[in-house]
Amino acid sequence: MTTVGDVGYVDDDGFLYLTDRATFMIISGGVNIYPQEAENLLITHPDVEDAAVFGVPNEEMGEEVKAVIQLLPGRTKDAAMAEKLMAFCREHLAHVKCPKSIDFDDALPRLPTGKLYKRVLRDRYWADHKNRIV
Repeated sequence: MTTVGDVGYVDDDGFLYLTDRATFMIISGGVNIYPQEAENLLITHPDVEDAAVFGVPNEEMGEEVKAVIQLLPGRTKDAAMAEKLMAFCREHLAHVKCPKSIDFDDALPRLPTGKLYKRVLRDRYWADHKNRIV
């Protein structure tokens, strides 16, 4: 059997559920974190229109969890909103799975099919890190 990098599980009735992609896995301090769980939670928040969660460089831990959020119109993009959303995550998820920081974007990049183009967002944060490595 081969895989294309999908991560999932089979329930007791034999149904297969795909939950994430292995390429999006965040490794922080040796812990494997799948960002789909945080994304699924964040989009249920009443201030959030869209969310992307991925790993960004962290000198000590290797990677840390970062979220980029598209807020609903009329919501304020500030530190208080970021803290509110991080607290929301900590109420519902293990802390290791929660974003350590949140940035806001007017619109998240999507492919014509509607699929979130997460690599474009992730590359913004890794490009600077790669340029600093000698």
